[in-house]
Amino acid sequence: MERNLRKEKTGVVVSNKMQNTIVVNVERKVMHPKYGKFVKKNTKFMADDEKNECNIGDTVLIAETKPLSKNKCWRLVEIIERVK
Repeated sequence: MERNLRKEKTGVVVSNKMQNTIVVNVERKVMHPKYGKFVKKNTKFMADDEKNECNIGDTVLIAETKPLSKNKCWRLVEIIERVK
């Protein structure tokens, strides 16, 4: 059976204090409806990090998955850039 395409987002890890879980901040630019200026919007996603390999500041790619807990329905795909 073929899987449907999953949503993928790129963001920065803001927290890794939980066990097997990271909080990823995804920033997007949205045009203001009235003034036409681009405004930055931030959204935080909880993602599953099975091996606890992420650190705060890492840039990561996360993908949508089935709900793993009350507010965790994303999983870590890869670490794009590690913090120095």
